[in-house]
Amino acid sequence: MVDIADVASEREEVRLAEALARHQRASAPAGTGSLFCEDCDAPIPARRREALPGCSTGVDCQADRELRR
Repeated sequence: MVDIADVASEREEVRLAEALARHQRASAPAGTGSLFCEDCDAPIPARRREALPGCSTGVDCQADRELRR
């Protein structure tokens, strides 16, 4: 049986992680982005970094994030 406190704790953990990630992105200098994906550590292609300055994930990881929402 699922405990409501466990569910609430998990949701809060996800929200905190998302808030911290937003804060990190907002703190990054404009026009810069990560060289490596923060989810899987794979290199982010230069074309993606140029198209989306400040990106921190690769295409596949970003798609996974959006599907989870």
